[in-house]
Amino acid sequence: MDEKTNYSPWLHRTARFTAGATFLLIVIGGIVTSTESGLAVPDWPTTFGYNMFLYPLSEMVGGILYEHSHRLMGSLVGLLTVGLFIFLLVRDSRKWLKWLGLAVLVAVIVQGVLGGLRVTQINRNFAIVHACLAQAFFALLCGIAWFTSRDWWQDAGRPVIEAAQKLRRLSLITTCLIYLQLIFGAILRHTGSRLDAHLLFAFLVALHIFLLTRRVLGMNGEAQRIGQSMPMLLFGLLVIQLMLGTGAFFAKFTALGETFATALTVTITTAHVAVGALMLVSSFVLTLKIYRFTDASVAVGAPTSDALLTE
Repeated sequence: MDEKTNYSPWLHRTARFTAGATFLLIVIGGIVTSTESGLAVPDWPTTFGYNMFLYPLSEMVGGILYEHSHRLMGSLVGLLTVGLFIFLLVRDSRKWLKWLGLAVLVAVIVQGVLGGLRVTQINRNFAIVHACLAQAFFALLCGIAWFTSRDWWQDAGRPVIEAAQKLRRLSLITTCLIYLQLIFGAILRHTGSRLDAHLLFAFLVALHIFLLTRRVLGMNGEAQRIGQSMPMLLFGLLVIQLMLGTGAFFAKFTALGETFATALTVTITTAHVAVGALMLVSSFVLTLKIYRFTDASVAVGAPTSDALLTE
């Protein structure tokens, strides 16, 4: 099928808007955790006995404002995800993408239930899983946005970039490391433990992003189809994340943090979560592009050496 019969600008815009709303939801969720407002509203799915959508605005103050806003934004993302799935069924011809849309729909439903269980069961484990699934959900939505983009259709059938094949494993490992880093970050935020693992994976992530960026930029003209802006964006986000991580460490784990204003600590820790999410989706989309522009006959699970790094 040619590009004109498959590309739908409104489908692509819907996917992008849903992903953008999800990012905002992650930011609000970060504020909820940073301000310890997760249990500010003790019931679910109601809000102090009110229908969630009818709760008085005048009562939304302090932690209630953050938690209830998180619930309302989550409801909006859920509705947008339903709309996106319907749009995929009606407008897109690719069966695998429709299945991916269904997976995203199931994920957002599970997310809502996990958020509710966090409140009703007062269990931090639900909060950790909720935070980790949110990042994966955001990445999948950004993947759908890429799959429905004009670039995806325009690059169909073009010659593969042979030199980029060696990037496949490195980009995939980098994305997996970032996600593992986010998992340990969620554990650290909610329990205060596993700082050691968080720091270890921060080092591994930084190293692999450096290697990936250097290799993509070293491809010269061939890299133009993959896009040099994406690895540079990923590297820039890494620099910002390292600075935010340093600030969060001093704010939460040293005596110096006691001198920080509460608003400053909340801003640093929430921004740390938000930039981490952007790093994950940037690496994920870059990986998708690399796999798109390389020989599809190279299996993802092909045997590799035991070395973690790919040079």
